[in-house]
Amino acid sequence: MVEQLTTASSLARLVPVHEPPAGREWWRSSVIYQIYPRSFRDLRGDGVGDLPGITAEIPALAELDIDAIWLSPFYRSPQKDAGYDVADYCSVDPLFGTLEDFDALVAEASRHNIRIIVDLVPNHCSDQHPLFQKALASPAGSPERDLFIFRDGTGDHGQNPPNNWQSHFGGPAWTRITEPDGTPGQWYLHLFDTSQPDFNWDSPAVHAEFEKILRFWLDRGVGGFRVDVAHALIKKSGLPDWGGRADGSSSEGFPGSDAPMFGQPGIHDIFRSWRKILDSYDGDRVLCAEATIDPIERLSDWVRPDEMHQTFNFAYLHHPWHAPALRHVIESSLHAFDRVGAPTTWVLSNHDVVRHASRFGLTGAGPRTGDGLGPQDEQPDLDLGLARARAATMLMLALPGGVYLYQGEELGLPDHTMIPDEFRQDPTFHRTAGVRVGRDGNRVPLPWKANLPSYGFSSTGESWLPQPPIWGRHSRDIEQRNPDSTLNLYRRALDLRRELDLGNGSLAWWPEHDDDGLVAFVNGGVLVAMNMGDAPVQLPDLPRLMGSSPDALEGARLRPNRTVWMRLG
Repeated sequence: MVEQLTTASSLARLVPVHEPPAGREWWRSSVIYQIYPRSFRDLRGDGVGDLPGITAEIPALAELDIDAIWLSPFYRSPQKDAGYDVADYCSVDPLFGTLEDFDALVAEASRHNIRIIVDLVPNHCSDQHPLFQKALASPAGSPERDLFIFRDGTGDHGQNPPNNWQSHFGGPAWTRITEPDGTPGQWYLHLFDTSQPDFNWDSPAVHAEFEKILRFWLDRGVGGFRVDVAHALIKKSGLPDWGGRADGSSSEGFPGSDAPMFGQPGIHDIFRSWRKILDSYDGDRVLCAEATIDPIERLSDWVRPDEMHQTFNFAYLHHPWHAPALRHVIESSLHAFDRVGAPTTWVLSNHDVVRHASRFGLTGAGPRTGDGLGPQDEQPDLDLGLARARAATMLMLALPGGVYLYQGEELGLPDHTMIPDEFRQDPTFHRTAGVRVGRDGNRVPLPWKANLPSYGFSSTGESWLPQPPIWGRHSRDIEQRNPDSTLNLYRRALDLRRELDLGNGSLAWWPEHDDDGLVAFVNGGVLVAMNMGDAPVQLPDLPRLMGSSPDALEGARLRPNRTVWMRLG
């Protein structure tokens, strides 16, 4: 079987499960790099990353051959949830700089043909937002309160929440207010922290407010929006009780499709109206949904031709280190998104999950979604995790569709699993009294120079979260000089991805084989193979384009936890 793949006639017999897209828009094959601003680069010396720090490092990011940068929130905010509690959507928090700094960032990125995508948070705002403060000061039933989800409580005196919904961060999803006259009042909904009241998207005034926000940033030249919690805007009429998971994911007896706070049909009309706004601007602006929707076939409804351009593929993000499961999620994703003419996106890390260099080094199931690893948890095997992370990245970068990278993964960074409790800032940690450790471990400031304080992150050596001692060996200056580093692996793979146009390619599985540890496919003229098993696997004797490590192959045998790209023909 392996010898047959070396001939053109045998390649013709491979059955594609995905064909190249008809359209050639940039977002169909894009590489988008996520920046968590407070942890990227600090030029002002206060220990918190800032917009000028990002602007200064645009040339370094351009070396990765990315198409766009997605910025996590930088708006004015009390920072109770790292900026996802927005107090003013049309501003820059002084913590990060000014609007002029933002304009300079857009201009510098544009000079390197990089777009800037901003994080839109439409489900909720900060309780310090002027609109919510007006709602608190206004009577029940007023237009001001109608912008949010206020309800009377249950029980003889309204002392119980309106329903049993739970917050993503732990505890009830409702908080009772004290009315201006000092009496106990209504309850407001917050699917996240108490400081993050949910908007009422049944109100036309909320629609008008966010259309104004979209135009504000589009007029400043942004390339589009990543839409936070894009599946949660509309709640089911009557707000019925829900016995399933707080995040709406499916559990036994409670399919996610029934969750009354997620995935309601009216959401799609909102995105259709936003798509029209973006389409009225030049430059092919994009919308990407963060939508935790299963199954994958249902998620594709978010990217129908008149709605979003992309949506995150969480099924892929959470795939286990198991070849049959990975093959299934790749094929089912391609089929689902091909059905609506949209690109599939692939992602392995972001600011909400354990970095894949740590996740793949665990022998157990690892933490639940939205949690990190702490000192009391199983500690990852860092060498195993990095080997698997490099292999998984190479496989991902060879897949057709769009790719999302999270800052620092190109350095092979693991999570910081030993952060002392006194430094933790994630609201999940505090709302659960430390039972859930939270996500701070994947948000630690980046290492730039090995021999400087804070590894060059800050001009003064300050750092808003402590960095682990191993950061030195992952510093960018060290990795730049090592030809076999993870950074240089990313550079070579991204260059080849662009040169071979793999993002706009096809996919056909390598013909049936006996080894369930192998994931192998053909995209264009490239055979891509990853060994997720415990023993070497025989491959065709073909020219090697690159491997996830210098020792990926033993002759024509692929070692475990390695990936190789080979040229066919």
